[in-house]
Amino acid sequence: MATVKEASFELRGADGGPLRGRIRSARPDEGRPTVVICHGFKGFMDWGMFPHLAARLTKAGLGAISFNFSGSGVGPDGQSFSEPDRFAHDTYLRQLADLEIVSKAAGAGGLAPGFAPPRKVGLFGHSRGGVACLFRAALEPGVAALVTWSSIAHVHRWSAEAVQQWRADGTLDVVNSRTGQVLKISTDILDEVERHAEDRLSIPKAASRVSAPWLILHGDQDEAVAVDNARDLYRASGAKATLLVIEKGGHTFGARHPWQGSTPELDQAMDATVEWFGRYLL
Repeated sequence: MATVKEASFELRGADGGPLRGRIRSARPDEGRPTVVICHGFKGFMDWGMFPHLAARLTKAGLGAISFNFSGSGVGPDGQSFSEPDRFAHDTYLRQLADLEIVSKAAGAGGLAPGFAPPRKVGLFGHSRGGVACLFRAALEPGVAALVTWSSIAHVHRWSAEAVQQWRADGTLDVVNSRTGQVLKISTDILDEVERHAEDRLSIPKAASRVSAPWLILHGDQDEAVAVDNARDLYRASGAKATLLVIEKGGHTFGARHPWQGSTPELDQAMDATVEWFGRYLL
């Protein structure tokens, strides 16, 4: 197999700041079918399992594009949440815009010198990253395959009491369990959800419009997003998607950061994902 070539790129993100990413391919000049990988909430492109998924995809003959959402909060070192203000103002629609920016740059061959535009594009998203991928697939018929892991089925996920306190304080605190760092979320995302939950941000409506082959993958012991979300997505797709529930699987299927190796549940999720993209992109 040819040596994998990789290159970093930086674009202007939806919030006006840098959007940082990486493209990989064993045959970059051929425009290989490529998967865009979207991390979840409090995640980043080099978190735990994502580099290993990218490596699996390139080994299978696909290209892989990873990036940090402009509102991820992760700075130039790729690991530290050193941009908390950007994190505070991130929203669903900003993430969708970031994905569009990356996808269009890839399609124009503008991510890195020597990397031709991919012949086909698939989307992979974990947790909240799956929402951006779902919305993109619903809007863009050129998406050739979709895989979502551990994704939510509705954008409004806060109790009335939490919303009331959030409004009163002006911010909502979330804790990075890995570092103990307290990050704040402004009301931007709450305002957006309350304005658009029934139209632009309706996940069920978007799911019904996805025409690409779609694999919905979820662990039956997901501690962050209940597996019922996956069943709701499947029903919203009109039973056109494929639902795979992994026994004993948690939100990340046992993956941790820093990487501590795989698990049987993660292996099953990886195998199914690589097989799906291979089937529909190659």
